[in-house]
Amino acid sequence: MQPVRGTRDLIGETFRRHHQVVETARHVSNLYAMEEWATPIFEATSVFARSLGETSDVVSKEMYTFEDRGGDSLTLRPEGTAGVCRALVSNGLTQGGLPRKVFYAGPMFRYERPQKGRFRQFHQIGAEILGAAEPLADAEVIAMGWQIIQQLGIDDGVVLEINTLGDAPSRDAYRAALIAYFQTYATSLSNESQLRLEKNPMRILDSKDEGDKRLVAAAPTIDDYLTPEAKGFFDKVLNYLDQFGVPYRRNPRIVRGLDYYSHTAFEFVTDRLGAQGTVMGGGRYEGLVQEMGGPATPSVGWAAGVERLGELLTEAPEATRPVAVIPVAEAQEGEALQLTQMLRQGGISAEIAYKGNLKKRMERANKTGARAAIIIGESEVAEGVFVVRNLQDGSQERVGTPGLLPALAAAGVEDAMLEQMMEGIEAGFEDDDATS
Repeated sequence: MQPVRGTRDLIGETFRRHHQVVETARHVSNLYAMEEWATPIFEATSVFARSLGETSDVVSKEMYTFEDRGGDSLTLRPEGTAGVCRALVSNGLTQGGLPRKVFYAGPMFRYERPQKGRFRQFHQIGAEILGAAEPLADAEVIAMGWQIIQQLGIDDGVVLEINTLGDAPSRDAYRAALIAYFQTYATSLSNESQLRLEKNPMRILDSKDEGDKRLVAAAPTIDDYLTPEAKGFFDKVLNYLDQFGVPYRRNPRIVRGLDYYSHTAFEFVTDRLGAQGTVMGGGRYEGLVQEMGGPATPSVGWAAGVERLGELLTEAPEATRPVAVIPVAEAQEGEALQLTQMLRQGGISAEIAYKGNLKKRMERANKTGARAAIIIGESEVAEGVFVVRNLQDGSQERVGTPGLLPALAAAGVEDAMLEQMMEGIEAGFEDDDATS
């Protein structure tokens, strides 16, 4: 049996990269006073058809949609924003208490052609500020994304590109200008862009067709059609980004396909992942909560691919390296188990092999990558000492209880100098001696 095409198991280094991305993002989201939400991985199909548009590629070609036994049409979520907006409405959170600042993380599903950095089950982290119309919200959510990238140590190869989609009057004027321009070259457009010309000409700007790209290069930009209000909004966003210390470059070709997107649109991009260059993207949206049955709720947010961010990590986080507690014989298992639990309760990863003689248990310790082994034999129990073997250099020493944690620290065990645990070990062995 093999995993389904476009899916993969997260094991070893792959999982550690994944975990590093999610936990770093979770930590930064706390710094920005975000609360984490978890929405179901499947929703009523209408949730995504409304949010993504009936004619979008995701809805028409890529969604995993099925009918359940009750006859309802359900869809595995292809993205996270729609579920968050639906949850805001379903839980009655639109009345008072806005804005809500939400972080989420989890699997998404799209039937796409698998390739490097793209899977049919993939994972995203995301952030939404719901109910904030101010440009400061745009800048803050972008700054949060940039801080995540910085703390992952991948900012050297990632650039923020930003654009404005303007307000509704700006987009109406720009749409008319695009139609006039592209109609001149209609027969030279790709079939897909010819269909977009009347329905949504702004999406032609995002075409991947090489012929379309040459035409797009000379197409008008939105700057000439921005209302004073829209231009002022965008200028404030850029000013706030400067104050946050977030570097950026303008890309007038970043667009969003649906009418409820407005003002800020942005992407964090890299040239280190081949064709899959966008690692985080988002923007401002005005009508999505209304699509879910709620009131007008101006919002802004982004989503990022965990797999893509994980691939950018220079090195995978190191696997946990435990302390191996090794009884020489069955008679010492009681003391070994007691010590193992005390180490764990003090915050140190520890394990004890379930069976085998001293040699086999030492082999197990080496296989797990343990930093140190604590060996407990008959004479050690009698004398109240431990043999601590440094598995990095092979050295070992006999230490009493006060010297145990310093010996582990010398072997590179993290958080080894814990006085509370030290006191627990001493008290525990004193109680054990009294009992015996």
